[in-house]
Amino acid sequence: MKREVLNYPDKKQVSPKSNPKWGKEEETEIFSQNVKLFRKGKISEDDFRRFRLQHGAYGSRLQQNYSMVRIKVPSGEMTPEQLEKIASLSEAFSIGSAHVSTRQNIQLHWVQLEDVSEVMRGLVEVGLTTREACGNTVRNVMCSHFAGVCPDEEFDSTPYAKAIARFFLRNPVCQNLPRKFKINFACCSQHGLVRIADIGLIPAKKDGNNGFKIYLGGGLGAASFIGHQLEEFTSEVRLVSTCMAVVRLFDRHGNRENMARNRMRYLVNEMGWEKFQKLVIKERSNVEMTVSLETLGRYKVETEPQDMRQLPNGKKLPLINEKVDVNSDPYKRWLHTNVVSQKQNGYFVAFITLGAGDITASQLRSLAKTIRDYSGEGCARNTPNQNFAIRFIKAKDLPEFYNDLAKIGLANPGALTMSSAVGCSGTTSCNLAITNSHRLAKEIQSKFIELGLDTADDLRDSTIKISGCPNSCGQHEIATIGFYGGASRVGGTMTPTYTMMFGGRDGEDGLLGRTVMRVPAKRVIPTLTKIIEIYRKERSENESLSVWIGKLINGPVNVKGQIKNLDEIKTVLMSTISLPSAEEDPEAYMDYGNDIKFSAKTAKGECAA
Repeated sequence: MKREVLNYPDKKQVSPKSNPKWGKEEETEIFSQNVKLFRKGKISEDDFRRFRLQHGAYGSRLQQNYSMVRIKVPSGEMTPEQLEKIASLSEAFSIGSAHVSTRQNIQLHWVQLEDVSEVMRGLVEVGLTTREACGNTVRNVMCSHFAGVCPDEEFDSTPYAKAIARFFLRNPVCQNLPRKFKINFACCSQHGLVRIADIGLIPAKKDGNNGFKIYLGGGLGAASFIGHQLEEFTSEVRLVSTCMAVVRLFDRHGNRENMARNRMRYLVNEMGWEKFQKLVIKERSNVEMTVSLETLGRYKVETEPQDMRQLPNGKKLPLINEKVDVNSDPYKRWLHTNVVSQKQNGYFVAFITLGAGDITASQLRSLAKTIRDYSGEGCARNTPNQNFAIRFIKAKDLPEFYNDLAKIGLANPGALTMSSAVGCSGTTSCNLAITNSHRLAKEIQSKFIELGLDTADDLRDSTIKISGCPNSCGQHEIATIGFYGGASRVGGTMTPTYTMMFGGRDGEDGLLGRTVMRVPAKRVIPTLTKIIEIYRKERSENESLSVWIGKLINGPVNVKGQIKNLDEIKTVLMSTISLPSAEEDPEAYMDYGNDIKFSAKTAKGECAA
């Protein structure tokens, strides 16, 4: 495909991203010293656990001598230098690969406890930190990977996300909250997880002034809630006082006794939204009357320079309109499923498809070079779908960009389609996981690409998200088809199973999915392909899968189809989910990635200090 776009700035005219300085050298030494004191028995296990979680070191599955090191990436923005450093640290201290989480963090798994401080020290060199990536504090502040390039946004929320992240990092007000606290910034009503965060923010304007629509009290887990809108419009000058008010209220009123019910969403639900809303408004006034200038000095919005990011073309963000199928040229297939146009004339966002968020050290290094060569803003954005978004690529550079990705195994199609299944780390590293959701997500991606389902326009707006337990790190409740792991006895044999959910979605019109049925792990893929087969037989003309599933939930769907509601599709799927006997096919009762008898073994979780 040949494209020519004229009258846009050359990449060399744009200043590359500089490394933000989030890390502190002294914290690495403090961590190293505390590890030694812990080994000598001078720090209790509980005290040390709280300390290491506060510094981003999460215990690895059933192996407390190893840690998962979680790297905070505010707004998801990463420079080539940071990617290269993570690659080196992964090879030296981890397993030679890194993992992109659903909250735009980067994780390094199976790091020996004594090596954590060395990883931290390397991160500080490129401005990164693990501080407060875990524990009972404000976690990584997310920002839509479309912020700054979305044609529907009122303004770029990225500088505000970074300012709030910097304000709360190491801030005494949030170092010992009842539980973890999450803040998400969107770019518009469609892109951003604003309704499932403790604080979710959508850029808005009123009378020409910047501000936000703010949602409070959302969150996913064993019990999930959709956030409530605080007020019609919150001016940008009240952003920090509003966030402070919410954090202070949670700190004061949150449940510190019952760990299962101490997220802020429970407080809002039990107190009632109207009462909580009034408390926030009142507390905000108290903050504004009493906050010191020194405290306010921590908050500073640093706007981007007026460069090519200010060249709107009025376009939407559709995928490139190329009709493709499983036999199409690989480049055209990749364009169709991985590339969108920006609002800036002549520039595109290309998505790097990762398998459930995994990327090797060598791929990280090569990707860093590719970003330098082709990205006008000189950085990558992590996405909640566990991929990378590379922005400000010229149309004429897309073929070479693709070729460079293909050389390093990163040119897989399907990033923006149903085939790019999300999967948390599951039993590969998490103490709470029951099933290997991570491997299942990769198996689904491989099978869907093999079948060419990434090219199907009727599946394009649907998502598959998988968690290894009910805690929803894989965000299964906001997927078109979501799964969370568990264990069931099938014919007397303990078997990895998933509870399947239908009809979830993110964005401002966010909706939690409805439970459908349990599916054995080894029957998930056949069940998905059967659902697609049924949908294509039953749908109305031009009806997408997500729309059809939405109608199924609300039932009855239409006069044409035979299946009118969830009960009827459950009946049809019963034969698909059935397993042969354990004697006939013992592997059907094993989890993905294992060749031994399944055991639902878990340990104490560390989602909170």
